[in-house]
Amino acid sequence: MKREQSFPKRPFRTHGGAHVPHHKNTAHTETRVMPPPDEITLPMTQHIGALCVPCVKKGDHVYVGTKVADSDAYVSVPIHSSVSGTVKEIKKVIMPGGQAVDAVIITSDGLMEHDPAVCPPPEIKTKQQLADAARASGLVGLGGAGFPAHVKLNVPPDKKIDTLIVNVAECEPYITSDHREALENGKNVLAGIYKIKEILDVHRVIIAIEDNKPDAIEALTRIADDPKMDPNDEVRVLKLHASYPQGAEKVLVQAATGRKVPAGGLPADVGCLVMNIGSVSFLASYMRTGMPLTMKRVTVDGSAVQNPQNVIVPIGTKIREVMEFCGGYKEEPQKLIMGGPMMGVAVTTDELPVLKQNNGLLAFGAEEARLLEPTDCIRCGRCVAACPMNLVPAKLEKYAERKDVEMLKKLDIMTCMECGCCAFSCPAKRRIVQAIRLGKYYVKKEAAKK
Repeated sequence: MKREQSFPKRPFRTHGGAHVPHHKNTAHTETRVMPPPDEITLPMTQHIGALCVPCVKKGDHVYVGTKVADSDAYVSVPIHSSVSGTVKEIKKVIMPGGQAVDAVIITSDGLMEHDPAVCPPPEIKTKQQLADAARASGLVGLGGAGFPAHVKLNVPPDKKIDTLIVNVAECEPYITSDHREALENGKNVLAGIYKIKEILDVHRVIIAIEDNKPDAIEALTRIADDPKMDPNDEVRVLKLHASYPQGAEKVLVQAATGRKVPAGGLPADVGCLVMNIGSVSFLASYMRTGMPLTMKRVTVDGSAVQNPQNVIVPIGTKIREVMEFCGGYKEEPQKLIMGGPMMGVAVTTDELPVLKQNNGLLAFGAEEARLLEPTDCIRCGRCVAACPMNLVPAKLEKYAERKDVEMLKKLDIMTCMECGCCAFSCPAKRRIVQAIRLGKYYVKKEAAKK
């Protein structure tokens, strides 16, 4: 018997946001696969959560897919080698945030031999088996956040998920890796959707994608509307308005279902599970092959890049080598960003490696990297109108500068997702996001004392 479902005909209204320039220069360029580098660097932090600990030592031989690090912590996933070769050393490296962590350095033999132990997992029939498989695969959210996927899939018994939202919004300027996933691996995406849908017993799947990707919408709609795959019509594509930050989980849940995730809550609290299209596609691949997460599609773009394109890269490859694969720099880059320009992290060197959660590498010349000098706040309220979380960014900035923890907590600073809409909208070019990040640090520091 067909179950009646309520699917939105158009997205629900959300608060705030910004109409950022798209710059989707690589959307129509087919992804290229990068050959293995001579050496990879695998830091022990590649996701939100606990650090991993190396389980290999200097001189060990590894294959593609060999586990090289793991942790007993729940919010953590193992790290696997993306090349075959020899462990050169384990040494400290400095991450983009400034912290020093251990990293496994592996010298490639160029053969890319797969680990003989790699094989498809046993047939997955339960929620626990699905979560276990996600953890074993090393999967983290591939949209940029890097949250361990098994934690998200391990839905608490008191939470009933009735809607799976597949996130294809990709609202950050320049980034097109999800767009290419939809075009190049559409059937794999749908295979992942149907498996997750079956295991979690979900009867409404919304593939949410911004309307500035008509070819991806057409490709996904064509497969989603196949009556053989989806006889009960429980998987549909929803076109979102192209507005930043549509891809943020809480914003996306409201746009796709009309439900509001409570402050401090998760999508599961309102019956939703949100997964990035790349994560869904990878899960289908892992269930078919057993190969863990070792490769990552990244968008390489920016005014300083010779040949912008999407590249499938062995995780751990240095940014410099990825740039060289794309023809090198047209000019000396004045700013390098891992991720998108709105929420990405600026880095000081291209010797850093590509991490699991990286979906973009951007290099900008002097003109684009130029920062305007901030002026006094004119209290125009544009930052308030732009904030998707209904906060007052100007006040958060003021009290962060004063280190007033009590007021920062009263103004709900921890709800800020650091999307950057406030700074983008500010006519005075105030460094609001940087101030809010400092404010969060003060709040956490005070909480740690108690």
